[in-house]
Amino acid sequence: MKAIFDDRQWAHDPKSFMENGQALPNPEQPKRIEVLSAGAKAAGCDFHAPPDHGIGPIAAIHSPEYLTFLSTIHTRWSRMKGASDEVIPNIHPDRRTASYPRSAAGQAGFHQADTACPIAAGTWEAAYWSAQTALGGVDAILAGARAVYSLCRPPGHHAFGDLAGGFCFLNNAAIAAEALLKAGRRPAILDIDVHHGNGTQGIFYGRRDVLTVSMHADPIRFYPFFWGHADERGEGEGLGYNLNLPMPRGTTDAEYLEVLKSALGRIEMFGADVVVVALGLDGHENDPFQGFKITTPGFARIAQAIAEMGLPSIIVQEGGYLSDDLGANLTSFLTGYQPK
Repeated sequence: MKAIFDDRQWAHDPKSFMENGQALPNPEQPKRIEVLSAGAKAAGCDFHAPPDHGIGPIAAIHSPEYLTFLSTIHTRWSRMKGASDEVIPNIHPDRRTASYPRSAAGQAGFHQADTACPIAAGTWEAAYWSAQTALGGVDAILAGARAVYSLCRPPGHHAFGDLAGGFCFLNNAAIAAEALLKAGRRPAILDIDVHHGNGTQGIFYGRRDVLTVSMHADPIRFYPFFWGHADERGEGEGLGYNLNLPMPRGTTDAEYLEVLKSALGRIEMFGADVVVVALGLDGHENDPFQGFKITTPGFARIAQAIAEMGLPSIIVQEGGYLSDDLGANLTSFLTGYQPK
């Protein structure tokens, strides 16, 4: 399988993370690249660097106001007296229609949903090339590949059109789907990260031209909490084009595969001719977030079921955090993904 990655994605090296009121090391470490690339190579992947498609395909998803913020905020933040090394919000508006502040601190609160998306000097460069990596996957599919793996890091599925969150800055899966749509394809996004793809849902919630399906731990007691419930079906023209399949904590391989049938059936009824798989490996039984109990062989079974749809697939990396099993989980998934 062809794989895409750009070395500039190493530049994002977040330090800050807060969980249950405690300051902890950030789980979205650059070392994930090393482990994931080794796992992909063990599955026979051949890595290539993506071309630079420019800002246009990114701006098709994210507002110019937000992109201006991401590309300039660290420099502006650093000018403040006593500023931290990373941009971390300490205030948030009570509504998205609130006035837009001029201050760096105010804009951080407006554009960063939580404290899990600190912005440092290399964040914009890494996020930009993570998005280009997803677009490199689009190139491969349009050139005739049946499956391609895009090692996107930082991940993207918690990023809305103008809002970062949950380790994510640019929504790589959404950018890829929009590029496929503009190329005349009919894309569906299947998000199998243990966390709901709330940013992806938000981007397409009022649209009917991209189907969004997310399988995840029930957000009633799990991040992102406020999105991902089964009654969120889309709105306006998008009503019925968003499917959430929340599952209990501790979901096993067999239970997951049974729910996956519903996800794949919805994609079939949408008439998709290409699928963007937002691949989270954080559902594994030994992942630090402890959401599901998926085994390493279970990822191969999940991949096989998706591949049996027979649709060209861009596999976009989302979560999956450092553990002894992370690389093997990716190897299992990519080895199991045998497109028709």
